[in-house]
Amino acid sequence: MASIPNIKTYHFLPYKYGSELLIDIGRIETLKNYVLDSTSHQLSFYEIIFIQEGSGTFIQDENKISIHPQVIIFTSPGQVRRWEIEDKVKGYTLFFEKDFLHLFFSDELFLYRFQYFHQYSHPAKMEICKTSFGKCLELLHEIEQEFKQIQNDSNHLIRSLLYQLLIVLNRYYAEIYSVQRDTYVHPDFYRFRSLLEKRFLRDQTVEAYSRMLNVSPGFLNKICRQFSGLSAQQMIHYKLISEIKKQLHQNKSAKEISYELGFSDPSNFNRFFKKFTHTTPQQYRKNIK
Repeated sequence: MASIPNIKTYHFLPYKYGSELLIDIGRIETLKNYVLDSTSHQLSFYEIIFIQEGSGTFIQDENKISIHPQVIIFTSPGQVRRWEIEDKVKGYTLFFEKDFLHLFFSDELFLYRFQYFHQYSHPAKMEICKTSFGKCLELLHEIEQEFKQIQNDSNHLIRSLLYQLLIVLNRYYAEIYSVQRDTYVHPDFYRFRSLLEKRFLRDQTVEAYSRMLNVSPGFLNKICRQFSGLSAQQMIHYKLISEIKKQLHQNKSAKEISYELGFSDPSNFNRFFKKFTHTTPQQYRKNIK
């Protein structure tokens, strides 16, 4: 994950509890200098926030998320965010490094199996009912209790609880946004999602990714529609639009963004942006301000 100039980056502290442990949990209200940061910042790790009380706005990349009870927010590494708090926020934050899971499962694409991480075509948040939120809190309480009495095998118990929580959250998310909830669809879809995160600045055609994956464009479109409801090209376009909005929030000019994203000229860039957002980059930036 590349850091963005002039944006504060928080990194994980793996030896906070003595021996290496790549996961942590905390109460939001006790981590004000980190969690409730009102300046723009990014994380080098994954985080899930569970809101129990409070109100305000959480801005993540180009998206504004309303803060209120039973809202869950997902952050993937590199996303730029900040808090605008109105009433005191209480709840849990659970954060971890990708290695905490993917080395154990011997699958570097493991976290791409969950719909809410590295998401740009659906919101990186959800609001669930009181009963479902309570089930999540039960798992969080178990994780929290284990942290209060760390033992040699605690990482295994915590990992199993985290895995259970991620699966439960994926089911809730899939139901709310009507997306595929099965975490074991064709592995080429996960490879495509991973490649898209890393290469979208250079490769913006289905054919390019098909060659890298050694599959046909038709097959890639088929598995993308099966899991995400979008074609491969639509996923590429959504990723580009998300990145454009993110850079407009950082006050980059349309000409500068157009050049960085490989558009032939600013007019093509403007047409592309307006096609998907029904507004021009200039109007979008004006609305931000």
